[in-house]
Amino acid sequence: MDHRNERAHDPQVEETESERARSAAARLFDIRRVIGGLFVAYGLIVGLVGIFDSAAEIDKAQGVRINLWAGLVMLAFGLLMLLWQWLRPLQPPTTEEAREV
Repeated sequence: MDHRNERAHDPQVEETESERARSAAARLFDIRRVIGGLFVAYGLIVGLVGIFDSAAEIDKAQGVRINLWAGLVMLAFGLLMLLWQWLRPLQPPTTEEAREV
């Protein structure tokens, strides 16, 4: 008797493999990661532009380094989104929840 065939059709093994696949898919498509990454990237770009603003650009914004401040706010928001995703990762639905849908 071949034990590999028995194991391949074992419902517990199939359920565990499907749980792993759903968990990986949930982590892959977590919108917080996408939003956080974009805001971090744009925050860095806008912040760097704000560091090198000319005097004319600062005067146009009534003396405020608006690009620098906007970049810092965007960077902070992006990092908060990534921190939230890291501290509270998405959990895939349980098999009972999936069956209810």
